[in-house]
Amino acid sequence: MVMLYDEYSSEEFLDFVQSKLNPEFVQFETAQLESDESQKNAKSEIVQTASAQLGLLPNIVLLTSFSNHVEILCNCRTYEQRLFYMLYANKERLNYRELKRCIANDTFTTLLRSKKNLSKGMLKSYPQAGITFKDELFLDFLNLPEKHTENKLKKSIVEKMKNFILELGSKEFLFVDMEYVLQVGASSYKADLLFYHRGLQALVAIELKTTKFHPKDLGQLEFYLEALDRDVRKSNENPSIGMILCPSADQVVVEYAMNRSMSPTLIAEYKKKLIPQEKVQKLLGEYCASFEMGASQKKKTARKHKNK
Repeated sequence: MVMLYDEYSSEEFLDFVQSKLNPEFVQFETAQLESDESQKNAKSEIVQTASAQLGLLPNIVLLTSFSNHVEILCNCRTYEQRLFYMLYANKERLNYRELKRCIANDTFTTLLRSKKNLSKGMLKSYPQAGITFKDELFLDFLNLPEKHTENKLKKSIVEKMKNFILELGSKEFLFVDMEYVLQVGASSYKADLLFYHRGLQALVAIELKTTKFHPKDLGQLEFYLEALDRDVRKSNENPSIGMILCPSADQVVVEYAMNRSMSPTLIAEYKKKLIPQEKVQKLLGEYCASFEMGASQKKKTARKHKNK
């Protein structure tokens, strides 16, 4: 608790937060951190309880629980990381165990670093895609053998769906079906995994590969997206998104393939490896802006309901 107070009331931290977020997040109040139990039942807005008064701290400290702050303080060294995980834990409503896994798997880097795995169509339709989709997923929780089939990978993901959705980077993903049937003419095709993203209001088809990415895989995925948009997507929904999840990908091949693809597609690897933390800090501001926009929309919606 002393460490929390010392770190988050320091001038350096306050100046840093103020450079990234609106002044309201830096305003001082008597900090009353919610307990883990109350956080489970809390609504999306910041709530205050009388559980732990810690003196004067900036409002941003109230975004997540004390247990989550302990994990962040002990495992994140930079202000950039600490700010990101505070916002991320609040946005995704992460409990202690979920946040611990995200920090261990370096979600900060895999979500915010510069990416070349996004198609032109993805960047045009979804400008925020760079800070929404990871380019590397850690599937160690599946306990897959070194050599495994696509069917084994698919079934393992469905069995551990909660962990997989967390690893995708957002709890906004809703699982629709495995081997979703697409009827095109007299032929039937099956999309490996189909999700719906609430925030983007779009269907997300994921094709699983156990071999290195090949450009022909992209053609298959784009065909599925066309079928989804024509026959499945509703009028109020955005263009369907496609992801190829493979164990490895030549980044030059990925860049070439993505450069001409006008469909909203991306390539992601599920190979675990150490990731250098380069060119990430500049993207933190973009993530903060996205968080503020979401918080502002929630407030407007709440006011409308209250006025009704």
